[in-house]
Amino acid sequence: MIDISESVMQVLLAFIVVIPLVGAVAALLPAPPGLKGKDPDQAVLRHGVTVTGAILVAAIVLAAGFDHDHPSKMQATTDISWIPALDVRIHLGIDGISLPLLVLTALLTFLCALYSYFKMPEGPSPKAFVALLLVLESGTLATFAVLDLLLFFLAFEMVLIPMYFLIARWGGAKKQAAAWKFILYTLLGSVVMLLGLLLIGLKSGTFDMVALATDNGRGLTSSVQVIAVLAIGIGLAVKTPMWPLHSWLPEAHTAAPTVGSVLLAGVLLKMGTYGFVRILLPITPDGMHTFAPYLAAFAVVGIIYGSLACLALVRPGSKGDLKRLIAYSSVGHMGFVLLGIASMTPTGVNGALFANIAHGLITGLLFFLVGAVKDRYGTADLDTLSGATGAALYGRAPRLGGLLAFAAVASLGLPGLAGFWGEMLALFGSFDPADGLSRPAFLTFMSIAAFGTLLTAAYMLMVVRRVCMGEKREEPQLADVQTYEFAAWTPLVALTVLAGLWPAVLLGLTDPAVQKLLAGGKS
Repeated sequence: MIDISESVMQVLLAFIVVIPLVGAVAALLPAPPGLKGKDPDQAVLRHGVTVTGAILVAAIVLAAGFDHDHPSKMQATTDISWIPALDVRIHLGIDGISLPLLVLTALLTFLCALYSYFKMPEGPSPKAFVALLLVLESGTLATFAVLDLLLFFLAFEMVLIPMYFLIARWGGAKKQAAAWKFILYTLLGSVVMLLGLLLIGLKSGTFDMVALATDNGRGLTSSVQVIAVLAIGIGLAVKTPMWPLHSWLPEAHTAAPTVGSVLLAGVLLKMGTYGFVRILLPITPDGMHTFAPYLAAFAVVGIIYGSLACLALVRPGSKGDLKRLIAYSSVGHMGFVLLGIASMTPTGVNGALFANIAHGLITGLLFFLVGAVKDRYGTADLDTLSGATGAALYGRAPRLGGLLAFAAVASLGLPGLAGFWGEMLALFGSFDPADGLSRPAFLTFMSIAAFGTLLTAAYMLMVVRRVCMGEKREEPQLADVQTYEFAAWTPLVALTVLAGLWPAVLLGLTDPAVQKLLAGGKS
């Protein structure tokens, strides 16, 4: 790690949050004559790669300069008064909880911009596409960096409009209906969430998340905490998505362009679970204690429901869409994250944060691969793909088939890959939940979730069998993995293996911060 002064770290974090917005404005302006080149469309896509690349470099430097000996301490903090009458402040900072999510967002957005440079989705001008991608990145990065409740809400909402247009303008079949369903669900959830955030701020006299976390709910009565958790939890649960508030997700994923699906699964879903950890656990512990068993119950129903939906889609003759199947698998995987949070133990919450990152890497890779399969075959329909015997990707495009098989076994939680640790720690957290929570209930939840891992293995292996295996028919050879695809996917493969073999890198960051959060701001 490198030694960087606190003032430089402050500038870096502000740069990471603000520059995508500047880049979005620049993307809409006419290109300077020297940068226009022969193809203005390629020039603006190159601009997207450059800006997201600069953000990724800044995020890596920020991670390198982060004080890894004190990951529970807020670092790179900026605290400026913005609306004095309401005591709303421009308060930014990162700790061991938010840093991995910040780097993951910067990485996935850069890979999406790089992929789009070579494989732009069909739709209107690339100018608007690049601008929306950068606004989406800015909102997501801000969500993980801000430390004021009202700023958190603004950042949380900022991502909705760009994602709506990415689905509605560059999506596939039924894109308008999917985009409307996405925005209506998330906006309705957000309205309720805003009421909960205002209730906390007005009752405690501050919107500062650090001060509220240190107070650990002592300034809020139990009834206020219960109402706040219910209101904020609904908004976060829609974004997560928690069963039964998940029904917008399969439509959005199925209709979204490949890069839209990658960002939706890899980054946007994490904003909901991050809110549970950053806001509800430390600020309203009594309210969370009341709702934890219900949250865990919904989580395990989501795990089983998502797995059964995937099994139904992968069955021969069901006309299942491969993108839709991966979307339903996200409902199950995010169920493990919610189960870990509901245990209210350091083990469970660490597992939830680890599962968040693992899901972002693995499901992001899966959506890239499914997009590539759809581009080559012209469809993501499993029955059409696999025909009588199977799509035979191993024979027709062996590298693509091998990568798809790798992503599938990573998704089912194979030991040695990233997906394993988060789910295992979430189950361990449920095995011994926080004091005051019913252990028999959580043991039941743990058993149901463990059964869900078997169902996950079943449908993922069926996907591999139907898409990768099969008799090689007399059909033309498919284009295998292209150079640009290799460049976009390799980091996700490498990090999935690294996190699986060396989980201490991530847990060493999150654990001290989680311990401090659950202890009411005391290290």
